[in-house]
Amino acid sequence: MDFKIYRANEQELIQGCRRGDRAAQKRLYDTFSPKMYALCCRYVKDSMEAEDVLVTAFTKILDKIDQYKSEGSFEGWIRRVVVNEALTWLRRNRNMYLELELEAADYEPDYKSLSDHLEAEDLMTMINELPSGYRIVFNLYAIDGYSHKEIADQLGISENTSKSQLSRARAYLQKLLTDNDWKSNQQRHDITT
Repeated sequence: MDFKIYRANEQELIQGCRRGDRAAQKRLYDTFSPKMYALCCRYVKDSMEAEDVLVTAFTKILDKIDQYKSEGSFEGWIRRVVVNEALTWLRRNRNMYLELELEAADYEPDYKSLSDHLEAEDLMTMINELPSGYRIVFNLYAIDGYSHKEIADQLGISENTSKSQLSRARAYLQKLLTDNDWKSNQQRHDITT
């Protein structure tokens, strides 16, 4: 689709939502909810709770759509609202705590044993294996593009704690990547659950 046509359609959609047009609101939800649900699932592991976060986030998006000033990406603005809602949910449910220790942080990976390819789904599964604090900081920094200052402000931690959590998340992921039995362990886990 031509970018100008896309922007025109997006602006039309936004204007419809601002007027309270139910069809536009449904189209907005149908357009963005699949990506945003996947985003929620990266922060909130339980699918039902992730869906609750998504619905609450879209309610806020529709209530606050006048705050979008057509500067920057509309999808990016939506992503921020969804991430903020997921973090609010985590804080409210006390599922967000930052780990300070990782036994394997000093682990030196054997890169020779790594597989030649890694599927995106495998990587997302490994990210979901991270302890809660590591997973949240890794998602915010590496996937959603937040700076350490923004993460620190969002989570009420210091920038150094954010950097430490990211470093430990990376070490943890490296350990998982180099673990020759990761896929077979994951398959055994899937069978038993």
